[in-house]
Formats: sequence, structure tokens, C-alpha cells
Amino acid sequence: MTSAVQSPYSSEQIAAWLRGLLTIAWADGDFDDQEQELIASITKDKLAPETNLESLDVIEPEELATVLGRGTPAAENFLRTAVMVAIADGTYSKSEDYLLHELCKALGEPENLLEALRHTLEFHPTEPVEQQLETPLVIAPTKRQLDALQPVRDWLDGLDIQDPRVARFLCKMIPSQCPFERDVKLFGRKIVHIPPLCKLNPLYDQLVGLRFRALSYLADECGEDVSEYI
Repeated sequence: MTSAVQSPYSSEQIAAWLRGLLTIAWADGDFDDQEQELIASITKDKLAPETNLESLDVIEPEELATVLGRGTPAAENFLRTAVMVAIADGTYSKSEDYLLHELCKALGEPENLLEALRHTLEFHPTEPVEQQLETPLVIAPTKRQLDALQPVRDWLDGLDIQDPRVARFLCKMIPSQCPFERDVKLFGRKIVHIPPLCKLNPLYDQLVGLRFRALSYLADECGEDVSEYI
């Protein structure tokens, strides 16, 4: 899969960029080794086949900064996509927060960008299952929290899709539709009712908008068939 569109980023930058997004996607431990290998394989063979990806192992923040630079447009746009990948599942884990914090420092981006996320999107619970039974797994954000997120919304909306490899990755990582509501049960007993993701994630509109822009870029600018992403 190749594209005639001229990207402003080098192949080295895109390789580091994709490794950084995979590092974020794997940060909360939701993927086992086999799943990680599968995603890496899809990225290398399907999402960016024209890029020389010698390794799709996790990348350290300083290594990423060496390739993308500090305080550069590439660094800022990478961080926007990294935040989107972190919140795509509707939760914001401590491991994701720590990694994004380290990326902000390494890439020379303001660390206060993450403050609103810390107080709005719920952290993954770390208590034993017995304690989790007494605590809801998800909490809808308050109006005050939503207002506090407006600067983050504006910042995320500033992302301009300029590379087909990044666009393909985002189309794969961001769900194509709002996941259905569901009940979480343990030993046949309902523990908690989880509403649809779109009602819980205060940045869901930004995710949908980004996915739509990525699809439009691939279809309109690159002339690619995007039916597999819909």
C-alpha cells in the first residue's frame, strides 16, 4: 500500500512516530505478548509497508525526541495523536499518564496539557477485585470537569493529518462506532452497568472528528480505498 502524497515527515520520523503510538497503546497492559506481536505485524506489513520498520519495540521518550526534535511541529502533532490513542478506550490509566508525562518532558511540550485529563478521565482500578465490587468502574464527568477540558479539546482539534501511515494507524486504533453499553458480571452477579463509551468519554467528539479527518485524508488526498476501516 503506497501513496503518492508527499509527507512532510521522513520515514525515520514516521517509524519512530508509530513506535511511540504502539508504546502508548501497550502502556496499560491490556495487550499480551501475542496481541502485541499481531498489532506490530499489522503496522509493519499493512499500515506502513513503504516504511523501513526494522523494529516495532517500545521506544523511549528520549529516543523519540532525538528523531522528532524538541518543541517542533512534529513533536506536538505526535503528542496529540498519543493522547488520542491513550483515551481511545474511554479510560486514562496511571501507566499511560506517566508515559505521556515523560513524553511531554522529552519533547519539550507543556506538561500542564495532561492536568485536565488526570482529573476527568478515570484511572484503571488497581485494588483487588473484592474492593472493586464497591466502586463503580466508570464515572461520568461533571460539568466543571468538562469545562476544564475545553483547552485540551481545542489543542487536540488542531491536529492536521499529513501522513497516510499515521492516518491508517489512527483509523485502526480508534473504534469505528461507540461501543455498546454492557453489564460487568462476576459469578453471575452484576457488578456494575457501563453506559456507552460516547456518554463517558468527554473527548469522544475529538476522537470521532480525528478518525473522520484521517478517513477523509486517505480517501480524498491519497485516493485510497477506506472501506476496510468503516
